[in-house]
Amino acid sequence: MSEPKTRPTRKSVESFLRGVPNEARRRDCRTLVEIMRQITRAEPVMWGANIVGFGAYLYRYANGRELDWPLIAFSPRKQNLTVYLETGFAGAGDLLRALGKHSHTRACLYLRSLDDIHLPTLKKLLRASVRHTRRSAR
Repeated sequence: MSEPKTRPTRKSVESFLRGVPNEARRRDCRTLVEIMRQITRAEPVMWGANIVGFGAYLYRYANGRELDWPLIAFSPRKQNLTVYLETGFAGAGDLLRALGKHSHTRACLYLRSLDDIHLPTLKKLLRASVRHTRRSAR
């Protein structure tokens, strides 16, 4: 089986963020760094070429395969800010409904801009995701 491409690297998060071409997106990224740093009490780390992750846990696939993955993370994609989190916990649906303009899957939240959402709700969602992931990973 091949090695995953998304692994922690020694690349500079600050350099990566400076390279984000859109000023508003760069500002949103810096806000997410501060929020995620406070919630995880971990410093940001580049995972692969374009994911900024915080903390880590051992993710187990149904087939038994395991890999390290950040507790929460984000990536400034061309169309959206992609936030990587866990939403399979009780109460996640209520938080997602209260969040504002977004789309999501079980593990990704897609945001055009932080201006489109309710930041206190995003913080609650991220906190709950981290709590759930830490409990589940034990």
